[in-house]
Amino acid sequence: MASDLKSSEIAEQAKATLGDAFGGAWIDQTSGRLTVAVTRSGLSVTGADTKVVKNSLTQLNGTKSVLDLMSAPQSIAAWRVDEKSNSVVIEVNKNTRDAAAEKFIATAKSLNPAVAVEEVTENAKPLYDLRGGDAIYMGSGGRCSLGFSVSGGFVTAGHCGTTGTSVSGYNRVAAGTFAGSTFPGNDYSWVRTNSNWTPRPWVNRYNGTNVTIQGSTVAAIGAQICRSGSTTGWHCGTVQAYNQTVNYPQGTVRGLTRTNVCAEPGDSGGSWVAGSGFGQAQGVTSGGSGNCTSGGTTYFQPVNPILSRYGLTLTRG
Repeated sequence: MASDLKSSEIAEQAKATLGDAFGGAWIDQTSGRLTVAVTRSGLSVTGADTKVVKNSLTQLNGTKSVLDLMSAPQSIAAWRVDEKSNSVVIEVNKNTRDAAAEKFIATAKSLNPAVAVEEVTENAKPLYDLRGGDAIYMGSGGRCSLGFSVSGGFVTAGHCGTTGTSVSGYNRVAAGTFAGSTFPGNDYSWVRTNSNWTPRPWVNRYNGTNVTIQGSTVAAIGAQICRSGSTTGWHCGTVQAYNQTVNYPQGTVRGLTRTNVCAEPGDSGGSWVAGSGFGQAQGVTSGGSGNCTSGGTTYFQPVNPILSRYGLTLTRG
């Protein structure tokens, strides 16, 4: 039994040697042997079994290329060249299969009788990453920043949204809803996200790189600390005090950490990190004074109380 690498090399060599007589190649998952499809009998490939088929890979790819130029209805989920069955497979959603799907399939089969149909139960959907510091948009139209990824979603500031408020990600794609939120008193919340989004242990540094979160060890007073937010990006300073009470117009919030780092509206809820490589999650932006032109004071809600309050697990790298 040849290794997968060796089989791949044999398949590529057969493709180059056989030309239009090459119908594809695949490794049998049970035996581990390579099979090369050929369009003429009497052809052999050293190191592989051969199987005579009707359609060359060039023909199958040509049919697929025509389908790629057609406008497919939503009931058509996908299409592909399947070398093992020597066909072009069209995947149709059996739950939404309609007249438009039948028309698409009929047109495809008129191009090549080798077109086959496979029913699926759902269409594929894009998948996106949850990353600290990226923008989030509330159903009401407001913008905040993502704090940290957790199992099942992410944490952010409580004043960003009340429980039940819908949330979209940085790309305005629906992300989920606020599963819990407290403000004032505290300023924390968490969003339970849908299956389109994957929690990642990252914080956006807004320079093309990410910080990877490794834990949530609390930094000492005087330690360097940096934050990420969707309005002003990445800014750094020092921790000045813990357990500060701030009297906002909406009410008093206790247990905040004071820093000399600037922030502006829209940065709320964003990530604060410290430690070696900034891999230790510290908290989410609550509020402050000043701006990133003149400088300012910003407070954050420590992350560990948020995790404890909602029974969440921080996503780590």
